[in-house]
This record gives sequence, C-alpha cells and structure tokens, in this order.
Amino acid sequence: MSAGAGQSENEGTTAVRAGFAFDEASLARWMEAHVPGFAGPLTVEQFKGGQSNPTYKLVTPGKAYVLRRKPPGQLLKGAHAVEREAKVLIGLGKAGFPVAHVHALCTDDAVIGTWFYIMDMVEGRIFWDATIPEVSAADRPAYFDAMNATIAALHNVDYEAVGLGDYGRPGNYFERQIGRWSQQYRDDAEAGRDANMDRVIDWLQANIPPGDETAIVHGDFRIDNMIFHPTEPRVLAVLDWELSTLGHPLADFAYHAMMYDMPPHIVAGLAGADLKALNIPSEEDYIAAYCARTGRNSIPNYRFYTAFNFFRLAAIFHGIKGRVIRGTAASAQAAARAKLFPELAAIARAQIG
Repeated sequence: MSAGAGQSENEGTTAVRAGFAFDEASLARWMEAHVPGFAGPLTVEQFKGGQSNPTYKLVTPGKAYVLRRKPPGQLLKGAHAVEREAKVLIGLGKAGFPVAHVHALCTDDAVIGTWFYIMDMVEGRIFWDATIPEVSAADRPAYFDAMNATIAALHNVDYEAVGLGDYGRPGNYFERQIGRWSQQYRDDAEAGRDANMDRVIDWLQANIPPGDETAIVHGDFRIDNMIFHPTEPRVLAVLDWELSTLGHPLADFAYHAMMYDMPPHIVAGLAGADLKALNIPSEEDYIAAYCARTGRNSIPNYRFYTAFNFFRLAAIFHGIKGRVIRGTAASAQAAARAKLFPELAAIARAQIG
C-alpha cells in the first residue's frame, strides 16, 4: 500500500537501483521465446514507485513493456505473489476490464533470479491529487464518473467465468478481516493502545451487516492507482493489484469512496475541499451512481463500511508504528505514517457517531 507517497517519489523511472539488477541478456532470450512480437535490443529502467514488488520498464525500439518481479532475497511464504497479480490481470483482461495486457509469467528462478511477469506499458496520466487540479471544473464530473464506472465494472465481473473462482475465500469477509487486523493491533504491545481504536473494534464486531456478497476486490482502489487516457476522462488501466482477492464489494467501494472523508496529507483525499466550487460530485451522488451501476437501491449501514476501512488503514499504520519503534522500518516515510495512526483511529471513531 503506497499510502502517503507523493508524486515526486513515485513518478517516472531511474537507473536500476543497487541490489535490483539482473541478467538482462537472459531476460531478452526468455522474452524472444515467450513474448509474441518481442524484438530487441532491450534497455531496462526501474520505476521509482515504492511498490513491494520491484517494477521495471523494458524499452525496445518498437514497444515498451513492464516487468514485475518478486524482490531478491529471502521472502515470507505467500508474500510478493506476482503469480497472483498475473492471474487476476489475465482474468480481468478476459472480462474486458481495463488492465494492462499480460504477455507471460515466468516461474523459473534461473532466468533473472526470481519469478516475474511481463505486461504492456500503458501510457497515460496518473492524478496524485483527488481534486484533479490538472482538469477543468467543467470536465471533473466525467473523471469521477469514469472511476465510479470502473469500480462498478470490477464488482460486476463474473469471477467464476474468468477463471478466478479460487482467487480468495468467499464468505465471512468482515468477520475474518476485523479478526485479523484487531489481533495484529492487540499483539503489537510496543505500538501501544488507542481508546478510539478499541472502541471502533468493539463496535465493528457487534455491527457486521446481515447478508454476504462476494466479488473481485482491488483492496487499494484510489485515484492514483489508475492510468487515465492522455486527453479523455477514461480509465485505461487500474494498477497495483497486490491486495486484491475475493471479498465484499461494499468494503472495496467504501475504501474508494473514503476519499470524501480522507485528509489529503494522509492519502489522495477530498476532506476540506470545496466540492461545489470544484464541481466534484457529492458523496451521496457518487454512492447513488455506484448503486445504479450495480443494481442496488441504496447501501444500508454505509458508515459501517467506511468505519471498517478507516480501521483497517489505522491498523496498517499502527503496524508501521511498531516497526518504527523496533527499528525495523527506518525510512522517513514510515516514521511519518506512524505519527498518523491516532488521526486515522479518530476518523474511524467519528464514522460510528
């Protein structure tokens, strides 16, 4: 999750960083055999973004590609699962959902040292500010509508039909997620307890809405995880599928719509913005548009879903706080996020009244 990371840190490419180089000739030979239409010579650059899976731009005279790989070194079991990312991208591509086309997955460590996959490089615009200052006020509603249509389309995908029936565990999503994150929060004694967080956990556990739904969920669906067309209000590709799984679509939608209550210094958010002056749809209108696209009349218990998402983000930042205290997360960005934990817990508490 790239919460708090800004444009300058994440945009563009750089020379391959120390410790992340690999045998480029070996990769080129593999691509000749496995990527239709590939023709060298090949130049490799590394994207600046701090994703947990190192990401590279592969430039050839005729075309640019993107390579995502597991990081080098010892990894936790199940972490950095690039094969899961490739699987969801291939499945969603079959459904006509806007993702980069995956050419091939390599599960042979001998090629570049770790598993990886190759996909198309999608050229377009990434907006790092949820108010989209680069776009005229007259055009802004169309950009918000494009995002709304995209997340609704994701939740409408028949995941069984596109080969993603085994992509996660359907059912009891909130029970499992609240249990997992509250346990992690309580186990990290060094990071301390927070009265707002304790209250939210108790409330969430007692107020899980009835009924259950399952869809493909992105897990981090934010404006800065989308590539828009260079000139049109159209989403060309949704990025960063590391947190995707089968889950509850309303959890995923509320995470996205949480931008309305999110202070922009935490992640791309609209809190404090004059929506009317900016010509940005209201939260009520945005929810109504999603409901219309997904066959709902309304979202009962909507504040449960927003409280859950602020709680989940607060739990993630609490974990970062623990790592900063223990000296296992030394970056300035980690320390800044750790300081934001109480603010997120307070916003979560405000959602439940």
